Amino acid sequence: MKMKKLTALMLLAGAALLPLTSFAAEDARCATVTQSDPGWTDIAATNAVSGVVLKALGYQQKIENLSVALAFQGLKTGQLDVFLGNWMPAQAPVIEKYSQDGAIKVLGANLAAAKFTLAVPDYVAAAGVKDFADLQKYADKFDHKIYGIAPGAPANQNIKKMLDKHDFGLQGWSLVESSESGMLAQVTRAVSRQQWVVFLGWEPHAMNTRFKLTYLSGGDAWFGPNYGSATVNTVTRKDFAAQCPNLNRFYSQLKFDVALENAIITRVLDDKQSPPEAARAELSRRPELLNGWLSGVTTRSGEPAEDAVKKALGI
Repeated sequence: MKMKKLTALMLLAGAALLPLTSFAAEDARCATVTQSDPGWTDIAATNAVSGVVLKALGYQQKIENLSVALAFQGLKTGQLDVFLGNWMPAQAPVIEKYSQDGAIKVLGANLAAAKFTLAVPDYVAAAGVKDFADLQKYADKFDHKIYGIAPGAPANQNIKKMLDKHDFGLQGWSLVESSESGMLAQVTRAVSRQQWVVFLGWEPHAMNTRFKLTYLSGGDAWFGPNYGSATVNTVTRKDFAAQCPNLNRFYSQLKFDVALENAIITRVLDDKQSPPEAARAELSRRPELLNGWLSGVTTRSGEPAEDAVKKALGI
C-alpha cells in the first residue's frame, strides 16, 4: 500500500514538470484555422502573414473565398474561425446583427490607420474634382459612373444608397460593380488615356503607389470622417477563445501597419510573388513585429513561439 502511494506521489511530481499544454490540450479543431478572404488584396496579404506564422507554430491554415456577409454568417455557424477584414465603419450595417447578440466576437483592431472612400486620379482633381459635391458638375466626363468592387460589398451598398437618395445632387448615376482587379483594370485603362474615372480607393493598397490619387472630401456621412478614415478589425467565432486560447492570444495581438501591408501587396501585384512569399520576405525585414504578436504564445507543442517563427524565417 505504501509503495502505491509513493508511486502516485512520484507521478504527480513528474507531471508538475510537464508543459501546461499536456493538461489543457487545445480542442482538436484548433489544428486548422479557417479564415475568410473576400477577394481583396489587403486581406490576402494579412491572411498570408498569419499563415506564415501559423505554419511555423505547427498549425495549418485554410482560406475560404467568401463575401463579407457570408464571412460573418460562416463565423456565426462556426464554419469559419477568423476574419481579418472587418473594415469599419463601412461594414457596420452588416456586422451589427451578428455582433450585438454575441454570435461573433470582435477581438479588436488589427489596422488603425486605414482609409476608404471615393478617389480620382490627380489630373481629375487638378481639373476641379476634390469633393463629393464636385462630381455632379462633371457628370458627363465620368459617364455618370462610379466604379466599385464586388457585388454585395458593404461599400457598394453605401454608394447605391447615396445614389438612390440623389445625395450631392447626383442624378442619373450608376454603380459599376466588379471585382477589385476588374475595377483597378478599368482605372488603369482610364489613367493610361487620361480619361476621367471615380472609384473606390483605399489604403493600404498598391494602388496608392501605382497611381497618383486624390481621395475626395465630403463623404463623411457614407464613409466616415477624415477621408474615410477606417479601422480594420479581427473577428472570430464566439467560442474560438474558449477552444483555442493560444491562437486567440496570437490573433488578439496581431497588429499591422500601412507600410507593412503596402510592401506585401506591392510584392504580390508588381513583383508577382505569391502572398506567402511576400509575407515571409517582409517579416524577415521586420522581425521586431514578432515580439508583440507572439508575447505569451507558444507553438502547438508548447515551445516558445517567437524562436520557432524566427527559425522558420531563417533569421
